Amino acid sequence: MFVRPRLAHLFAAGVAAPLLTVAVAGAAAAHGAPVDPVSRAAACGSDGRFTQTAACRAARAGDEGAWFEQWDNVRVANVNGRDRETIPDGHLCSGGIDNFGGLDLARSDWPSTSVRAGKAITVSYRATIPHEGSFRMYVTKDSYNPKRALRWADLESKPFLTAKDPSFSSGAYTFKGTLPSGKVGRHILYTVWQNSSTSDTYYSCSDVVFSKPASARVTVKPTTAATKAAKSAKSAKAKTAVGSGKSSKPSATTEADPTSAPSATAVTLGAAENLSTEVAGNSLLLPTLAGAGLLVLAGTGGAVVVARRGRGRGGRRH
Repeated sequence: MFVRPRLAHLFAAGVAAPLLTVAVAGAAAAHGAPVDPVSRAAACGSDGRFTQTAACRAARAGDEGAWFEQWDNVRVANVNGRDRETIPDGHLCSGGIDNFGGLDLARSDWPSTSVRAGKAITVSYRATIPHEGSFRMYVTKDSYNPKRALRWADLESKPFLTAKDPSFSSGAYTFKGTLPSGKVGRHILYTVWQNSSTSDTYYSCSDVVFSKPASARVTVKPTTAATKAAKSAKSAKAKTAVGSGKSSKPSATTEADPTSAPSATAVTLGAAENLSTEVAGNSLLLPTLAGAGLLVLAGTGGAVVVARRGRGRGGRRH
């Protein structure tokens, strides 16, 4: 049986037996709050790790700060699923209980947990007194403003995660779900734990920060050796054609297979280096091309001789 330390001292001092009935009744009620993602009550309570943060100090200040010894006791009786009708706007994190009013402060520096939209989440709900019941978790809408006290209209209409009587181990309930996609920045995960064997319902606010989605990566497909060879042959073909004054457009054969021999019509009778480039690898064309080259050269030489003779005759006439 769970007995709080202050009650233990009373019994040790010989307090009358009627108090035992009160202790047992208190133990029958469930107590708890989320510790992962950490809730405001668990973060700032007497067992919390963030009690010295600015938000927790503000929540525990004044008369409303008396709650921190009972951080696991944000509960309201006889709600019976009528959460929206029972808990007023602006007081969702405190469950409308005055002593826990500091949990409703509209701040953007509450201790938070980093999460990723669309990813799996494992919830750890610490229960100082385990009990049967169902859990419902809601997330705030994209329009949520952390500088405004949480309202029912700030929550999505349906829970993104539900769990009934999840496993209990090492002092905590554990259940899993998937976070909604498309969320970015600071939000609240609102947990409702409705007991099934008592009339109590518990309320908790867990501040989370959804990380920004990773930027898309552009993948460049590496150029294959065959593609490189084709581009090289195409470039050489274009340079050869430009050197002879012809069109630089490659033939279909060159594009399809850079190792195939060019046709005779594709050979340029220009400079000797161009000629050797076009006919390399095709010895069958060499005699023909050589003959054609001689004919061209012979024709050119004949034309020069005739021109010279004409100039000579013209000189004698003058």
